[in-house]
Amino acid sequence: MRTLNHLFERNAEWASRVREETPDFFAELSAQQNPGYLWIGCADSRVPASEITDVRPGDMFVHRNVANMVVHTDLNMLSVLQYAVEVLRIEHVIVCGHYGCGGVAAALAGNRLGLIDNWLRHIRDVIDRHDDLLGGIKSDSDKADTLCALNVIEQVANVCQTTIVRDAWDRGQDVCVHAWIYRLEDGILQDLGFCVDQERDVDAAYRAAVARITNGTIRNAR
Repeated sequence: MRTLNHLFERNAEWASRVREETPDFFAELSAQQNPGYLWIGCADSRVPASEITDVRPGDMFVHRNVANMVVHTDLNMLSVLQYAVEVLRIEHVIVCGHYGCGGVAAALAGNRLGLIDNWLRHIRDVIDRHDDLLGGIKSDSDKADTLCALNVIEQVANVCQTTIVRDAWDRGQDVCVHAWIYRLEDGILQDLGFCVDQERDVDAAYRAAVARITNGTIRNAR
């Protein structure tokens, strides 16, 4: 049997270091869960939510899947979102994608990969929706980057369309949804400019965010 003793050793060192720096940290953390953010991100191992935002354990509630998708039939994601909004009363929902996303690249290439093709079909829908914009980009890398950003925008729109968020807004609950993207090359997060906290602003914010991508503002900001 191949055990992973080195990971247990690192865990013990980390726990010891945290206790030394903040003696009451684990006692306070175990008493309650009170995060301020829900992070919906990609399962890519290079994009660890808490680490790249430099927040402590307990500060961020996290859901990750391939290509940071928000699919209305995904009961796993919806359960996380409902618990975050209705039980934890989280005020900020962040959908964060990243440039160089393998799921986005696979959907763009259109290669047959097996079971995951069913999941990537949702990204193909994003490609079809923005075919004119993507078709006009000659560079393959620029096209992939643009699709990564567009995918985040579409998933934020999907969050805003869930009954969970719409019901929260209807009852006056403070919930703000954000679109972010992460650069693997330098570790920098970028705000894509789609940030809404009420239903009536969703359509205008969506159009403005797509317009920024269309005119190259997002790519040039890189």
